[in-house]
Amino acid sequence: MNRKLISYLLILIVIVVSTTSMFKPLFNNISYGLDLKGGFEVLYEASSLDGKEVNREMITNTYKTILKRIDVLGVSEPDVIIEGSNRIRVKLAGVTNKEEAREILSKTASLTFRDTADNLLMTSEVLTGGMARLTSDQYGLPAVMLTISDRETFFKVTNTVKDMTDNRIVIWLDFEEGITSFEAEAFRCGSLTDSKCLSAASVSQAFASNVIIQGNFTREEASNLVELINSGSIPTKLEEISSRTVGSVFGENALNKTLLAGAIGISLIILLMTLLYHFCGLIAGIGIVIYTFAVFVIFWLIGGVLTLPGIASLVLGIGMAIDACVISFERIKEEIKKGRTLIGSFVEGYKKSLSSIIDANITTFIVAIIMFIFGESSVKGFATMLMINIIMTIIIMVVIIRYVLKLFVKTNFFEQKSYLFIKVKAKMIVKLTSKTKVNNQLTYQKFNFVKKYKFFFLLSSLIITVGIISVLTMNLNLSVDFKGGTYITLISDYKIESSEIKTDINNFDYQYSDIDNINNKTVYIKLDEVLEREEIQTLDHYFKEKYNAESEVGVISNIVKKELTLNALYSILAAAIGMILYVSIRFKFTYALAALIALFHDVLIVVALFSLLRIEISVIFIAAILTIIGYSINDTVVIFDRIRENINNYFKEKKPSDDDLTNVVNTSLSENLRRTLYTTTTTLLPVICLILFGTFEIFNFNIALFIGLIIGTYSSIFLSSQIWYLLEKNNITINLNKYNIEDELDEIEIKGINK
Repeated sequence: MNRKLISYLLILIVIVVSTTSMFKPLFNNISYGLDLKGGFEVLYEASSLDGKEVNREMITNTYKTILKRIDVLGVSEPDVIIEGSNRIRVKLAGVTNKEEAREILSKTASLTFRDTADNLLMTSEVLTGGMARLTSDQYGLPAVMLTISDRETFFKVTNTVKDMTDNRIVIWLDFEEGITSFEAEAFRCGSLTDSKCLSAASVSQAFASNVIIQGNFTREEASNLVELINSGSIPTKLEEISSRTVGSVFGENALNKTLLAGAIGISLIILLMTLLYHFCGLIAGIGIVIYTFAVFVIFWLIGGVLTLPGIASLVLGIGMAIDACVISFERIKEEIKKGRTLIGSFVEGYKKSLSSIIDANITTFIVAIIMFIFGESSVKGFATMLMINIIMTIIIMVVIIRYVLKLFVKTNFFEQKSYLFIKVKAKMIVKLTSKTKVNNQLTYQKFNFVKKYKFFFLLSSLIITVGIISVLTMNLNLSVDFKGGTYITLISDYKIESSEIKTDINNFDYQYSDIDNINNKTVYIKLDEVLEREEIQTLDHYFKEKYNAESEVGVISNIVKKELTLNALYSILAAAIGMILYVSIRFKFTYALAALIALFHDVLIVVALFSLLRIEISVIFIAAILTIIGYSINDTVVIFDRIRENINNYFKEKKPSDDDLTNVVNTSLSENLRRTLYTTTTTLLPVICLILFGTFEIFNFNIALFIGLIIGTYSSIFLSSQIWYLLEKNNITINLNKYNIEDELDEIEIKGINK
């Protein structure tokens, strides 16, 4: 009986049970986004009331004001983000009355000082923000005092007004150009319930003191006015340039479906890893459970808001995290087959795999950073989760899993049980003696990957050409993200016919570019018009009444459309440049150029297939493309790492010939083929589960990932290394000292390791 082995197993069981039992309370405490909880999102563009340039202080004050307004709605965890120099994005997950939220948020609620001809004299910039307070007028009636901050401007304005024929300054709350006027409001001015005209005071002399607004206010009305002024005295006007509303039914369905898909995907990965690597695979599966929990904990600690793309990123990250284990396990198996002891194989396998794992994850991390910088909200969430995934991959799937496996190896229980430990049969192990020589020739490979390169180049060129023709003749099926307009998704308790919806839309006199039945109870509508707030409310009420349907509505203006398109191009370009620079530094430029061509190929193929299949391309598609780029370069870097190692191992004394280079590429690809296929399979499993069991909102995203992962694997095996061969065959540079192997392999006995 191996007591250490039993102890370690019991500790593992306790850890797994404890971890799984904490998932539910963790999920209960995580903040969920609109797509998982329902709610309201709007993007505002702020402009100055007096035509001045919007500065940072104005935007900050607007941001604070919006937060105060949200407090009135009772939303526990609002997400308000300043984007760029003059934009504010507001996300209110779980808000029940979306119309009220829209009304309160879009309310300008700003003070202006005008003459009786409605000419603007001053904005609330002259006031000390948030300093309105209750006071009394000369007769002891409730009034509101405003504290003046810009006394110089106030003095100049009052000095001018005192000499006017009508020397009154009118104080307005939410004055609307062309709609509101003092002439129409004069007799109601000072009545807070009936008029936006708060006060019309005569100015007999220039002054720079505080201002008192007096009228026929009750104490309650004056108190409400103080609240309005303090929460709304901002010198900006908010224009709604995009919005999204999500019904609670959508959120609940999306969360349940995505979590189910994720659970099934993780279970299949654990099962597959156990079948492929036996005990090591089982430990890796346990690592994935801990990894998933750790990712959610980190996400919760940083205050992240979990969205559908975020979960998709996690599920994808799980598949990619397994790659770290697969690379190490395949290296360990190679060393065992060479006749090393288990502990020697374990140490050497992890040592040789480390550079591949680090390089592969750093290239993907570069992609995540680019996504975070250039992406909009949902893409940023995806990128945040991806960065956490990569960090946790290194910490848990490399460092901790290695430590745990080493503990079990050192129990000596598996020393003669390599098949049970990592599925290496005894007949596959070479028996070493002190006279055994290392084979200094590259292993002969049955399949010549390099010789067939023309066929694969031709195949890729054909698909890309057909895709380009498709794009030029039929155009891409762009969503409203890139076309501008409005999308509406309806979900009902009973069947909705798309023909009925078409009639409804025609009756409203809107132009639709697409109306599809996603399933019997879900309809997707794409309108060319950018609907206004009132129009959205009208449609929402109409569909609710007629079909008892919950709706998700998104509006993208032309301004946002242009920026999303530019950001998409910038992000792809920046990601490519970042990765190429890294690969050039870590390897050399020929590797980087080969990788760039292969990545360009992958993107073109995915876009071509989306065009041919008429699949809609939305903003989250860019996250998919960037993920594909990250995955493809990840896979390619691992193969390049093996090519570099083989060159340095086998050609220390001479420059390799063309035939030698061919053999290097063929051998390196053959050595990595199984690992590449295993990794692709484990990554595809959760993606397939998301396609089969996930929600409609990220269906196209998952389809893009599915196609892209297959294309990325194809390019890694059949294109990138062959391109490198063509670039390098007449320009080889060898680092003679980077890798060294011994001419004779004698096992050295080290106490505590193999003795």
